[in-house]
Amino acid sequence: MSRPSLPADELPRSCENCGTLLQGHYCHACGQSTHSPVRHVGHAVEEVFESFWHLDGRIFRTVRDLFVPGRIANRYLDGQRVRYVAPMRLLVILTLLTFFVAKFVIQDAMQDVGPGQLRTDRVAVELDHARSADEVRRLRGEALAGIADTRRTVGAWPGASPQLDVAEAEVRAHAESRIAELGAEGAAAAEGNAETPAEGRAAAAGPASDAPGIRTGAPAPPTIGGPIGERIERNVVRLGDEPQLFVRAVLGVAPTALFILVPLFAVLLKLLYLFQRRLYLEHVVVGLYSHAALMLGLLLVFCGALAAPWLAARAPWAAGTVHVVQTALLWAMPVYLLLMQKRVYGQSWPRTLLKFAVLGLLYFALFLSVAIPMAGYALYAL
Repeated sequence: MSRPSLPADELPRSCENCGTLLQGHYCHACGQSTHSPVRHVGHAVEEVFESFWHLDGRIFRTVRDLFVPGRIANRYLDGQRVRYVAPMRLLVILTLLTFFVAKFVIQDAMQDVGPGQLRTDRVAVELDHARSADEVRRLRGEALAGIADTRRTVGAWPGASPQLDVAEAEVRAHAESRIAELGAEGAAAAEGNAETPAEGRAAAAGPASDAPGIRTGAPAPPTIGGPIGERIERNVVRLGDEPQLFVRAVLGVAPTALFILVPLFAVLLKLLYLFQRRLYLEHVVVGLYSHAALMLGLLLVFCGALAAPWLAARAPWAAGTVHVVQTALLWAMPVYLLLMQKRVYGQSWPRTLLKFAVLGLLYFALFLSVAIPMAGYALYAL
């Protein structure tokens, strides 16, 4: 970028950093500029922004060319590197911005989710609309039978049993409260005698204290032994009251998972294009720019999600347009990656489509192998 000329009396004759005689506005030995941030306020402000954002034109040029599949990767690999932000730096910037905005989007989406809404809200609404004590007992029996079935299916998962115990207690308490409201005479006596078929199925395994679906005693012991299992179960119980905690924890570890996936993605590219004799680091560059493009697309989608409520209240037509753009961006992501793969590696369409499908399946497996342990760690670290 060209800089305005300094007056002759302000232009140093030798580099203040290494002492080399100057022949322009930059030292040819160490690269330091003749502009001093301690002598001019404008130079100080310029240095702050240039150091943090590198706003010398490269960031805008990089983002612009990133919208064209394969252009920036091909040019960078061809040696045109000075005009673009380095791929790792670009991915870091876009990733941090994307997950920063995502936290606000998730927070807005979950701000109305309160304690208990994830467990028994639907049952509570049905009980509130019941018109007789018999109907309340029928709904209660169906709900308890469903909890029993769920316990047999996922009861061994860490934290599942305490959650089901809480849900069961809430159903029972809400049913008894509704029966009292209806003013049914002899509700206490009828409670023990009027057993519905659904309740009979729930109690078929034996006494209430021993049945897998009905537990009235203390919470079940941890399903994973040791302090790790106990901590995970306690955190799972906390999620019933504060579901946002897990989302925030996952968003906190997601960037780490992303940076683990990039070199693994490059390994897959290396194997699929082994006979092109490209260096592994070339595939890393392709992986970095691929993920940077995905982060840019997600960033735009999240920004649209933040703007949609504001637009819906003031310009409904604009909110609809934003929704269409968001949908188009999400559908465009796999198409972008396919075109990028075709233009960078230059193979025929049949080969590219085949390798793209294989790459997608293998990458999805890698994603699960990284995301699941990260989610477990997030649950443990709450």
